[in-house]
Amino acid sequence: MRYHAGDYDVIVVGAGHAGCEAALASARMGCKTLVLTLNLDNATGMPCNPAVGGPAKSHLVKEIDALGGQMGLNTDLTAIQMRMLNTGKGPAVHALRAQADKNKYQLLMKKTLESQENLDIKQLLVEEILVENGRVSGVVTHIGAVFATRTVIVTTGTYLKGRIIIGNVHFPGGPNSQFPSVTLSDNLRNLGLELGRFKTGTPARVDRRTVDFSKMAIQHGDEEVHNFSFISPVRQREQVPCWLTYTTEQTHQIIRDNLHRSPLYAGIIEGVGPRYCPSIEDKVVRFADKPQHQIFVEPEGLITYEMYVQGMSTSLPPDVQLQMLRSVPGLENVEIMRPGYAIEYDQVVPTQLKATLETKTIPGLYTAGQINGTSGYEEAAAQGIMAGINAALQVQEKEPFTLSRAEAYIGVLIDDLVTKGTNEPYRLMTARAEYRLLLRQDNADHRLTQKGYDIGLVSEVRYDHYMKKWQAIGEEMERLKTIVIPAGEETNAVLRELGSSEITQSTPAINLLRRPEINYKTLLNLSDDFTPLSNEVIEEVDIEIKYEGYIKKQLAQVERFEKLEGRKLREDINYQGIKGLSVEARQKLDKFKPSSIGQASRISGVSPADISVLLIWLEQERRRVAGGEQ
Repeated sequence: MRYHAGDYDVIVVGAGHAGCEAALASARMGCKTLVLTLNLDNATGMPCNPAVGGPAKSHLVKEIDALGGQMGLNTDLTAIQMRMLNTGKGPAVHALRAQADKNKYQLLMKKTLESQENLDIKQLLVEEILVENGRVSGVVTHIGAVFATRTVIVTTGTYLKGRIIIGNVHFPGGPNSQFPSVTLSDNLRNLGLELGRFKTGTPARVDRRTVDFSKMAIQHGDEEVHNFSFISPVRQREQVPCWLTYTTEQTHQIIRDNLHRSPLYAGIIEGVGPRYCPSIEDKVVRFADKPQHQIFVEPEGLITYEMYVQGMSTSLPPDVQLQMLRSVPGLENVEIMRPGYAIEYDQVVPTQLKATLETKTIPGLYTAGQINGTSGYEEAAAQGIMAGINAALQVQEKEPFTLSRAEAYIGVLIDDLVTKGTNEPYRLMTARAEYRLLLRQDNADHRLTQKGYDIGLVSEVRYDHYMKKWQAIGEEMERLKTIVIPAGEETNAVLRELGSSEITQSTPAINLLRRPEINYKTLLNLSDDFTPLSNEVIEEVDIEIKYEGYIKKQLAQVERFEKLEGRKLREDINYQGIKGLSVEARQKLDKFKPSSIGQASRISGVSPADISVLLIWLEQERRRVAGGEQ
């Protein structure tokens, strides 16, 4: 029997990375918010590797933080190792990666949810989303509890009709053998949403006490203290190492000999798997010419013996997994604590969503995270915060909030999903962004904190820190124009040592800083006119001055991009009636209903010629409307 259990502005279904960010965002913006999760003990968990960041993903974490989100802070406070990747390349692709303590991360995020004003969290299974008069009105749980609401955000991750697969054994389940969500998947279909079927997987967890680290290469964290959050309180961190080893020809032969027992090749797995994170059996088959593959053995936390074997995701039977692992140097006597597995799950086809992550057909219904076809904690959290923001703004009857491809990696991620869709689990990469030099991880606060403050998500403390930091950066950049470095043997000796050309006359410091081989800290050895500055201010000054010319070029590209984005398209346009459009373009434009010429240009099957036709049609419409008004 159903009963009325409460009224909320925003209800979030699921408490993974997307659900946590969505719920915190809406609650912090003043909306009465409820999180419903299958199991409170698994809320905010890390069912795969407890790692955060990496190429493009670190950009997302920094952007979430700049908007007022939680993932960055939580990672800083629970990290057991941090490394800056790609430091040999330009700043656009520098990427911070952390190994977190899995249990500490989960407990801290759960406590953050429990402590948040305007936010309730309850252990209940949602089975139905109620729709009245064409829009969301509430949810129904498995015990009959009905919660009324104006907006629902579905963040169910891999739980929708989840199926665990290990060898020829398969059974309904979510990550780590939790209960799946079955009825809600059917309900979404009944509401008219198109669902697909994806697959992902995870490697075995092994017992640290059975690993011989002497046969592996140690991977230390960086000595310099890094943080994801722009307001992180962490100033020192005790770090533990990860370890590098490699598969062998014996490993590959064991896999080849047992492919007939692999559910991936035996036809048991039906869902589409991730291209950029394949299983070890898939890697051995697809890259048959490679004699070895990297394997990282990484701690899951400080108070557990479990270690994660990155690079050996598999769904082979447990006995084969053990043989395979024991053929790897350092793992000859290893014992498995948890076997690897594959998981299949239902996902919402993301082209059914607006850029706000609200469904196009059901007002008030949002989806965010892995349900939208993505892979990765960071992609999920980024969608979560955007869905939470927009659900809150809808409740408050304010304009929606979106980010363009020129403003954030979050904008790239969401635009790729809602405009192009995905036929496999989507992973964000720096190569997907057209304006990488503008969208650096270091300047995420400069790009987004003001926006977060304007919508009511960024706190006064965070905003004050942001203002002071960028004021200091601006002042120092101006000051560098006035500081003169004298020509002389002492100066030229430093320049020669760095492989830089000597100067014959006094030179403004800003001119020297533009040289690739000179950084801000070099200038400290050339003049006494410098005052102590924080590392984050020094980093920004360095980048902004050194790459000034390139940044200006990208800003010009963005200006052209924004002109197309500014040419808005109504939802009610009859594309079938526009002469000159190709048949495919008419079909695609009718299906996706792009919001602008820019978005239309990114739809597969819409050609530059079709865009020219649309621009002419828009101008004709403008003149027709203007003529009618006169």
